[in-house]
Amino acid sequence: MGCTGTLAGVRSSVETLADNRVKLTVELDEAEFETEVEAAFKRIAREVRIPGFRPGRAPRRLLEAQLGPQAGRVEALRASLPDYYARAVVEHDIDVIDMPEIEITEGSESGPVCFDATVDVRPAIGVSGYQSLSVEIPSPSVDEAEIQAEIDRFRQQFAELSPTKRPAADGDHLTIDITGTLAGETVDGLTTSDYDYLLGTGAVVPEIDENLRGATAGDILQFTAVHPDPDEDGTLSFRVLVKEVQQTVLPDLDDEFVSTNTEFDRAEEFRAALETGQARTRVMYAESVRREAIASAVAALVTDEVPEAMVASEMEIRRESLAGDLSARGYELDDYLETIGQSREEFETNLRAGADRTVKLDLALRAVAVAEGLEADSDAVDAELKRLMVGAGNGADGDAAAKAEQLREALASSGRLSDIRSQVSKRAALEWITERTELVDPDGQVIDPELLSLPDDVGDSPDNPQDVAADQPPDETQARDDTQARDDTQDDTQEEDQSES
Repeated sequence: MGCTGTLAGVRSSVETLADNRVKLTVELDEAEFETEVEAAFKRIAREVRIPGFRPGRAPRRLLEAQLGPQAGRVEALRASLPDYYARAVVEHDIDVIDMPEIEITEGSESGPVCFDATVDVRPAIGVSGYQSLSVEIPSPSVDEAEIQAEIDRFRQQFAELSPTKRPAADGDHLTIDITGTLAGETVDGLTTSDYDYLLGTGAVVPEIDENLRGATAGDILQFTAVHPDPDEDGTLSFRVLVKEVQQTVLPDLDDEFVSTNTEFDRAEEFRAALETGQARTRVMYAESVRREAIASAVAALVTDEVPEAMVASEMEIRRESLAGDLSARGYELDDYLETIGQSREEFETNLRAGADRTVKLDLALRAVAVAEGLEADSDAVDAELKRLMVGAGNGADGDAAAKAEQLREALASSGRLSDIRSQVSKRAALEWITERTELVDPDGQVIDPELLSLPDDVGDSPDNPQDVAADQPPDETQARDDTQARDDTQDDTQEEDQSES
């Protein structure tokens, strides 16, 4: 089964073979190929020295006399056949995934030229089960216990210590004199006076906390403990005098406290801001997990082996992308792998696993788009091109429409318009699947997808209470970590869209 196409002086046809391969046959008439031979001799003239002629000026007849009449044809075949092959691929809209095998079948020495190009193409597969997927994501609901913990952490910044006569408990500050000995000799690092010890921290040795819990001012405690240094033999002996027990007193979360130490006037507003911030954070995280989980689930529907050429190509794209990022930061790949404690073999294994999933996701989404009639039509492609123009800052909507048409023509002539079409189709397929995928929390409870809608902001509410404290700047390190964490959750469909663009 095949089809034909015709360009000026060029004829081409395509035949579908077994194992996801096609054969392109391209025929060039003698006049068409003669222009390539003439251009080849001009290139040769720039490289060959002919006495009495400047480089590039030697006439063809002298070059033929010195190099032989076949020199131009050999060079023309070498230089032009890949271009004619590429033009035929665009003309027939062939989705190739590997380099072709080109065989000249006619015209190696004279006359018209004909060649065959056999090449692997992207396979069309079928998948099942995408209509009834179920994925687990963290609950996007606000956790009241976490809200209260955030509030308590904020109040802790303004806490005061107050003496208490009750038995000591974790969180209390104890003023102690402590003496540690080993074989009757005092150990300097374990001996001090008026030491402020926060009970529950497990500092030095755990036996200290075990004995101080329940103590009151005036108690003298004596106990032994295993030496914390594994290289040291013997048992430590401790004597601890409890001088004072102080409890942490947190300020009341009232309007006066809130208005003094935050940008809010009332405690109710402050709590609402925290709830909104946590809701936003939980929804964003749950949504990123959903994208990743659905992408993995869809890719897993492809059980057949995928073409090695596609996996190898995706691996190279990822490898070059990482190398570029590292180079911009002044690092080499080997230095990076050493930093993260990963061998080259482990890196390549992980790279292949990620590439394999991306290829399977690509094939599965294309299959779903075909099965559900979601393939992009001309209007959808036009809308996508216009969106790209507006997103790139190329003027208002009117200007974007004109520039989108220019982009369409450029993409069509280069054979890249099918990439845009496939991106639109795959995105539609992923949206179709996402709308129908069941979401459950770690306890197996079904989650309403509506809960993944971002909450309305309350003013300019911050994401954490420390951001609203007077003279308390936000933790920039944590902000960078949070941003990186969100970046790391981008799904493979975004990566492959970038690689195709």
